[in-house]
Amino acid sequence: MRVLMPVPDRDFDVTEVAVPWRILTDAGHEVVFATEHAGTVPQADPRLLTGVLFGQLGAEDEPKQFYRQLTEAPEFRATMAWSDLDVAEFDGLLLPGGHAPGMRQYLGSAVLQEKIGRFWGLERPLGAICHGVLVLARAQNPATGRSVLADRRTTCLPKYMERSAYFLTAWRLGRYYRTYPAYVEDEVRAALTEPGIQFQRGPTELVRRGTATDDGAAFTVSDGNYLSARWPGDAYLFAHRYLDLLAATTS
Repeated sequence: MRVLMPVPDRDFDVTEVAVPWRILTDAGHEVVFATEHAGTVPQADPRLLTGVLFGQLGAEDEPKQFYRQLTEAPEFRATMAWSDLDVAEFDGLLLPGGHAPGMRQYLGSAVLQEKIGRFWGLERPLGAICHGVLVLARAQNPATGRSVLADRRTTCLPKYMERSAYFLTAWRLGRYYRTYPAYVEDEVRAALTEPGIQFQRGPTELVRRGTATDDGAAFTVSDGNYLSARWPGDAYLFAHRYLDLLAATTS
């Protein structure tokens, strides 16, 4: 099956892109990358490869290894343009996250939001993790004119995670961890009809991350064909549950 993964030119999250790519391709699926302009070779947030602060807070070793493999993959260098996408050609859509300034190109693209609104109407497997949920909060359902998330259960980057990372690093990195003045959770909640019921924050977690063999610290929310997750620590569980969504569409 063909799964579309749009990304910005730079600053996407290493783990949230590389782990799903590795797991999907290992399962025999084709991942197609798209950037604003065709042929752009995108780059992850470099701080996540070297360490955000004093060598800490970056991606774990295995996701970094997957990212190195990804940068050598042909599909990563043959990106499609967002404006050229015919979303009906794809069986699934994955929206990764990231918080550094380069993400605004992707999170704020009206062109991409329109394409995603069309894909939403196809009712095919759609997954979003961390800031990727913002793209959905901002995308309109063509049938209703409201956010595509208006009537869905979802999670996203919780406010306590975003705030903690900002307070820990602001003295050295400024607003590196604050992509927008509003918190991600606040904007996502505002897109929901009943945020107190629909939004699911998940267990409080700041340190432990899920791995390929241990999902104990990970959390995702499923609602029909839609899957969401909070942060890089959920990426392995998110990718495996997205595989289940793809499998369900062919069973």
